[in-house]
Amino acid sequence: MAEVYMAGDLRNGTTFELDGNVMKVVEFQHVKPGKGAAFVRTKLKNVISGAVIEKTFNPSEKFPGAEIEKREMQYLYNDDSLYYFMDNETYEQMPLNKEQLGDSLKFIKENMNVKILSYKGNVFAVEPPMFVELAVTYTEPGFSGNTTTTSGKPATLENGYEVSVPLFVNIGDVIKIDTRTGEYMERV
Repeated sequence: MAEVYMAGDLRNGTTFELDGNVMKVVEFQHVKPGKGAAFVRTKLKNVISGAVIEKTFNPSEKFPGAEIEKREMQYLYNDDSLYYFMDNETYEQMPLNKEQLGDSLKFIKENMNVKILSYKGNVFAVEPPMFVELAVTYTEPGFSGNTTTTSGKPATLENGYEVSVPLFVNIGDVIKIDTRTGEYMERV
C-alpha cells in the first residue's frame, strides 16, 4: 500500500499521484501569511511527460504516494528501433524504444549499468550513472599553446553523442561527462 502524503509534508523529491499523473516535487515553500490560512507553494514535474507546473495546496490536502520502481539493468545492444536491457538479477531481457529512453540515450553504451524507472509496470525513464566515461571517436586536431581561449570544439563520442570539449582533447581520449548537464567534466 502506497503512503499518503499531506501537502504540508511534501519535500523535494517526493513522488505522488495528482489527477492520475505521477508528480515529483522540484521545489516547495510553506507560506504562513500574516492574515489568512497557511498554504504550500510547489513546483511539480510530471515524471512521465516531463512537464513542470506550479501549484498551491492547502497544507491538509492529501495525495496517494506513487511507488516508483527502480531496477538496475545492463544495456546490451540495439537493433533498429529497440534497445535491449537485461535485469542483473533475473537475466530477463527488456526491449525499450527511443521514446522511453529519451535524453539518456546520449550517455549510455553497451554493457553499462543503468536504472530503469517504472510506474505500475510502465517504463518512463532510464537513469544513466551521474558520470560516464566515453571515448572520443572524432574531433578536430588540438592546437598546443592555444590555452588562452575559453572556447571549445565539437567532439563525437563512441556512442554517437556530440559534446563540446576543450581544445587539448584528441581522438582516442576518454572523457568524463556529467549526465545531469550533458557537459564535459575532465579528461580521464
